[in-house]
Amino acid sequence: MNAVSHPRIAPGKVEERKYQTAMVNGCIGCNTLVILPTGLGKTVVALRVAAEFLSRGKVLILAPTKPLADQHSRFFSESLVDTSVAVMTGTMKPEKRAETVSSSDVIISTPQCVANDLESGKYNLDAFSLVIYDEAHRGVGNYSYVTVAGHCWSGMRSVGMTASPGSDYEKIKEVCGNLDLRRIDIRSDDDPDVSPYVYDTYINRIEVNLPPDLVRISSILRSMLDTHADSLASLGLMDRGWPASTKHMLMIGAGLQKRAANGERSMTVFRGLSLQAVCIKLLHAISLVETQGMTALRIYLDKLVTESCQEKGGKAAKTIVNDSRFKEVVRISQNTNAEHPKISKAMSLVSMIMADNPGSKVLVFSQYRDTCDLLVSKLSQIPGARVGKLVGQANGGLKQKEQIDLLTKFRSGEFNVVVSTSVGEEGLDVSSTNAVIFYEPVPSEIRTIQRRGRTGRKNDGEVYVLIARGTMDEVSDRSSKRKEDDMRGRLEKLSEELSRSSPHSSRRKQSGIDDFRDGIGKTIV
Repeated sequence: MNAVSHPRIAPGKVEERKYQTAMVNGCIGCNTLVILPTGLGKTVVALRVAAEFLSRGKVLILAPTKPLADQHSRFFSESLVDTSVAVMTGTMKPEKRAETVSSSDVIISTPQCVANDLESGKYNLDAFSLVIYDEAHRGVGNYSYVTVAGHCWSGMRSVGMTASPGSDYEKIKEVCGNLDLRRIDIRSDDDPDVSPYVYDTYINRIEVNLPPDLVRISSILRSMLDTHADSLASLGLMDRGWPASTKHMLMIGAGLQKRAANGERSMTVFRGLSLQAVCIKLLHAISLVETQGMTALRIYLDKLVTESCQEKGGKAAKTIVNDSRFKEVVRISQNTNAEHPKISKAMSLVSMIMADNPGSKVLVFSQYRDTCDLLVSKLSQIPGARVGKLVGQANGGLKQKEQIDLLTKFRSGEFNVVVSTSVGEEGLDVSSTNAVIFYEPVPSEIRTIQRRGRTGRKNDGEVYVLIARGTMDEVSDRSSKRKEDDMRGRLEKLSEELSRSSPHSSRRKQSGIDDFRDGIGKTIV
């Protein structure tokens, strides 16, 4: 391969790719949001930009999780020469973090601790020349990226990195505004300079039919939902033409909460909030039976019963549990042996993949931890399958060190199947994965792209999406596809808007790597 030649980068470490060089030049010239599909080297672009700015000052690299920060630390430590690289997290004392900032050239950190340190005055960013925001699409609202950006001085370069900023035009615009990103540089698999480096990822949508008992339960729960949605419509809080979806229920709830916060104490507000809470719980139960299966549903039904017995806060659950239709749902769930057909389909897919290539690695995504537990139990029965579980820290899950250890074992082959919740979607390097199985489609285009990007990075990959016919799965699948189709057009529109309306940054700008070294160049916007 043709390797990048740079005094700060280890010889032969990084392959020279024209599209990456073009992106690096753009980042050197102007604060940039880099959008590049997973597996095509966002981290390499970050490394090369960092190498250029180290002669000007320290470099700060922010990553949303400790496993991702540790992953970046390994790559930058191995790739940079004559450079001290350090990792900071919230487990370090603030004083120790201040010492680390003072003594290191490249600081890789989770954003919350940096934001807290800057707000409390433990140190400042005056000595920094560059900040890189990994998974930059998080830079909205009060996320810590926004706080850190507010402490960046006018001479700092800012670079955002993401594979999937989303299709929401206003949200992308907010990210660019919050992080002071003045141009967008986007590449896709189809671009001529990128396509030679892209491996094929084959998308396989596999449809299954719900067994009769699950269909019956879904029908009963939807009947209960319709009853309460009709009551919301009678109060004038919901158009009868609206589908009783989670999105609409959250909109109704937000509106009612706002009215209550403004002092309104009407029957409409209180009754509406009660009905909305019932609908949200019923929608969750429907989602479980349609997309997850009987095991997850039974656990939730038990939770509703327990919640209904509480003296405070259990009103919505009590309304559901006291409905005679709920008792029928419980009766069916207790007397059926039916499980979701996705379980057996996932088992057959993993078995097929392992039989075709015993050296394969498979990543299975599931929305819910209960389903993860069930899948781990079932998939472990497959000969040759060594199954691990990757979940977040909450509620007795895996600590970040345990997450890192599990991924290390997956890369080394100690595990060849990993069942993961959303914690495995974002950023983590599982480049040798041969196949990804979506136990359910997700309505978010960001999460869909992240999940899909876990394969097809170093070789051709397969993606299997399990969809139950006539259920919420189909709605989620259509929603994600529509949003993904919209994303590129909206990004290009915003890029044009930024290039027309954004004033030139007062920060020093250069047009390319060679010009940067010479200290001369032109502004790129």
